[in-house]
Amino acid sequence: GILEKIRLCLIKKLLPHLEDRRRYHEEFASSTSFHGVHNIVHTQSKARRVLWLLIVAGCLAIVVWQICSRFIYYFSWPTTTTVVVQYVENIKFPAVTFCNLNRFQAHAVSNLKVIFLIWNIVSAILKKFAMEDKYSRELNDFLLGNQNFSIKEFTRKNGFYLNSSTLLECDFFGKPCYPQDFEHVFTEYGNCFTFNHNDLSARRVSLSGRGLHLLFDVQQDKFTDEPTLGYTDAGITFVIHSPQELPRFDGLGLLTPVGMHAQVAIRQLKSILQEYPWGECKPDIKLQYHKIYSTNGCLLECKARYIQDWCGCLPFILPGNGTECDLLKFYKCVYPAVYDIEIKGLCTVGTHNSTCPAPCEETDYPTTVTYSNFGGEKAIKYFSAKLKKSQEYIRQNLVRIEIKYHDLSYKITQQQKALTISELLSEVGGQLGLFCGASMITIVELLEYIFTNFCWMCIFLLLKAPEMPQWNNPSQNQPAHKEKKRGIQEC
Repeated sequence: GILEKIRLCLIKKLLPHLEDRRRYHEEFASSTSFHGVHNIVHTQSKARRVLWLLIVAGCLAIVVWQICSRFIYYFSWPTTTTVVVQYVENIKFPAVTFCNLNRFQAHAVSNLKVIFLIWNIVSAILKKFAMEDKYSRELNDFLLGNQNFSIKEFTRKNGFYLNSSTLLECDFFGKPCYPQDFEHVFTEYGNCFTFNHNDLSARRVSLSGRGLHLLFDVQQDKFTDEPTLGYTDAGITFVIHSPQELPRFDGLGLLTPVGMHAQVAIRQLKSILQEYPWGECKPDIKLQYHKIYSTNGCLLECKARYIQDWCGCLPFILPGNGTECDLLKFYKCVYPAVYDIEIKGLCTVGTHNSTCPAPCEETDYPTTVTYSNFGGEKAIKYFSAKLKKSQEYIRQNLVRIEIKYHDLSYKITQQQKALTISELLSEVGGQLGLFCGASMITIVELLEYIFTNFCWMCIFLLLKAPEMPQWNNPSQNQPAHKEKKRGIQEC
């Protein structure tokens, strides 16, 4: 049969004789670069052979242990962090967004206190805000009678404004700046204004100790806020951020009260994180309405998508091009949707499997702020005569802010792989060479030896297999079948 022919072929051509196989083993032991094996084979003394066998087995065990530990360490994805301080001749100046702590003009909200509650519902998209039940009836009555009321236009028109009366002085690196150099932006503080925004060419500073100098008049008699909601301060709040990013005040804003002079020294800190699984960032994530990726921008776009799907409109305070939500949509749909997003965790931040993982590159501006009282007696008299205001007005309304670099340097905090592929191979090769004198050529020799013996084993098992049953040839059985059939017919 077919199996018998295969047997004969294997016996004649493929399976070597026992003496040839023994000679092959001896030649491998003599020629292999795996140290110590030839001492086991060619040593005549049994004691010396056992000793070398133990030495080779011990070294092999140590190599296996070391290599396994290296692979386990590598697949734990370890990282190290390096900090480098780089000094430069000039450095980019960040964007700074300023807001008045009193958000609305007093004459516009004197008989419309519900505006503060409406704005807090709108700004709840950016920060958590719990609406008290005692305002629900008042809010419902206002919404029923003012369905076409636009809180966006009301805030833009009757919120804090920036002009020559509120921005008394502006100087950037020795050159004057004007209110036109600031870009309007909505935040939880209403109307805010950004200096050095993204649309402008990058401003650079070539000397430390100088930067942006501002003098604000907060005009407490003209702007107000609602103390029952917790807004009881007077002054300017500001946040320093990258020009490509939106300002984020929640927990990051710096406050300068009236009658104070704030000196802010900033540094630039660049953070570089490894992608998953070494770190938590994902380099392939892109944002639709932001030039660079940030967790804050990603979170705002995530909320915008969910709110637009649920409510069929888009809050003006979020990025996007959808239909603007009216007050009824804000109260009945948007506000509950934001609460639902928080409860269900639909927009999460942080880890690699969250909606908005950490950015692979991020620029922060750590600050050191010092305060002093604004102006001495002569300075107060000078500004009182210049502005034609009383000295008490100067102390209760003026705010001076200076923002400058501490030095012309930036710090880079970089997360790096503690063990790369090349380092892993180097450590594995070092362990093999130290304990066994092995290399990649040795590994190839061992694989060839194992593969050859494996083939011989398969041939041997095939030769020991039972013979296939011999089936009669159909061509030989055909005449007998015809004779049998003819005999039956004759019968």
